[in-house]
Amino acid sequence: MAQPLMPHATASWLVDNTSLSFEQIAEFCGLHILEIQAIADDTAATKLTGRDPIRAHELTQAEIDKGQANPDYRLQILKGPEQVRRTKGPRYTPVSKRSDKPDGIAWVIRNHPEISDGAISNLIGTTRTTIAAIRDRSHWNIANITPKDPVTLGLTTQRELDAAVSKAAKAAGLEAPVDTRLEGDREALITELRAQRDQLSRDAEAAEHGETAKPAEPTAETLFKR
Repeated sequence: MAQPLMPHATASWLVDNTSLSFEQIAEFCGLHILEIQAIADDTAATKLTGRDPIRAHELTQAEIDKGQANPDYRLQILKGPEQVRRTKGPRYTPVSKRSDKPDGIAWVIRNHPEISDGAISNLIGTTRTTIAAIRDRSHWNIANITPKDPVTLGLTTQRELDAAVSKAAKAAGLEAPVDTRLEGDREALITELRAQRDQLSRDAEAAEHGETAKPAEPTAETLFKR
């Protein structure tokens, strides 16, 4: 259940200005009944200034009247205004970054030609006319446009760019690129760890017999890793 923005101050006002029971006030404000008792007895740790929930549009007088008439009635807080959600229009870009848009568009066109003009428009917040002009190099400032990562420029987020690339690749029947750069490093690391484990085993056996274990023979992986 939603609670008032300032529960303690609201409880103080309800104690002073209504005949609601402590249980009703505690439940509405999300507080313990002993806290309401302390507020009523003026023994709370902090002196509170009451906050009118009617003026704050959290309660109506009619709702309070219902509670005063019936001690078992549970007060219902008024719903706040609906959250404003972003519409499906072009993305808003700060004025200071708008001059960077052509560079970001050129980067997407060069590195991800599978992304449609409509997707680029939603990603960076520009018009299809501008995108088409950059794509066919008829843009009025094409000589000064340098492809730059739109994420680095602050025109979009990496998550949104990755989503656009993945969606476009799927629509085009392409497989998402797999980063295999770490495969070699992973194999070398596994080999080195195995060598270290074997060396530790030899050290342990040698220690039991009072001998010094010989170091493991170097391998191509361990030699070239250094």
